[in-house]
Amino acid sequence: MPSLLFCGPKMAACGIVISIWGVIMLAMLGIFFTAKSAVLIEDVPFTEADIHNDKNPPQNIYSLYNQVGLNCFIAAGIYVAVGAISLCQVRLNKRQEYMVT
Repeated sequence: MPSLLFCGPKMAACGIVISIWGVIMLAMLGIFFTAKSAVLIEDVPFTEADIHNDKNPPQNIYSLYNQVGLNCFIAAGIYVAVGAISLCQVRLNKRQEYMVT
């Protein structure tokens, strides 16, 4: 039977820690972007044409805020998946310690 174990215990634990931090940070950024925080305006990808050519400029910028917030939530979901894989690796490593070869 092939083993699903592909990383050691230290790397799996590091993956869990980094995943937890990534989920917390990106979820908070997603919330703040969705709430249209003025502090994060520098991170919204807009051009001068987005402001001058639009008849309702705040709506265009707000849609960009929502898009960046959605991207943050998607990245947080990817970090959740990586954390789940790392947790499985930790459990497989613990089971490997008790197996007699």
